[in-house]
Amino acid sequence: MSKLLIIEDEESIADLEKDYLELSGFEVEIEPRGDIGMQRALEEDFDLIILDLMLPGVDGFEICRNIRAKKDIPVIMVSAKKDDIDKIRGLGLGADDYMTKPFSPSELVARVKAHLARYERLVGSGVQENEVIEIRGIKIDKTARRVWVNGEEKAFTSKEYDLLTFLAQNPNHVGAKEERFSKIWDMESIGDIATVTVHIKKIREKIEFNTAKPQYIETIWGVGYRFKV
Repeated sequence: MSKLLIIEDEESIADLEKDYLELSGFEVEIEPRGDIGMQRALEEDFDLIILDLMLPGVDGFEICRNIRAKKDIPVIMVSAKKDDIDKIRGLGLGADDYMTKPFSPSELVARVKAHLARYERLVGSGVQENEVIEIRGIKIDKTARRVWVNGEEKAFTSKEYDLLTFLAQNPNHVGAKEERFSKIWDMESIGDIATVTVHIKKIREKIEFNTAKPQYIETIWGVGYRFKV
């Protein structure tokens, strides 16, 4: 029997979710405080977490971040917040799903079953974890070709992603722009080195706090670029 933890401070909602899930054969426990819920999620053995966003003690974003740092169990985030930015942030932190209140309890049950089944297939098949590069707040999932900056997923074009990944895989290595051109565009430089410069500018706009004083991609004048660690 799968064991679930609901971290939810609204008692009526938590009880309703618990009733429907128990009728579907799950063992369910409720924790109304965020700080205690996070502690239980990290220290106890649960198969799936249903996580509210606004909680006393610690919010759902912080809880999700900590769970993902130690465990890979499914996390379903639920919230009354309907803004896309909250959904993007929650999924970027590693939540497997995001449901907006109010929602049907039967839909929640269906999603719980789907995520547990998917997780069991992945674990049972022995699929290797995604190859990930993490450097000072930047997370690059090479398998999924996704990038997060301080927990927020950023959209990159194919070439921007390839160039960022190439730099991050060769930290502190100073290489000429021609090298970047050849590696990423799979061709010899034909004088269009400005293409690399333009892509570096766009990448910086997405990953740097201050593009005038870049903390990640450093320009080595007369030579090329270096990704600092």
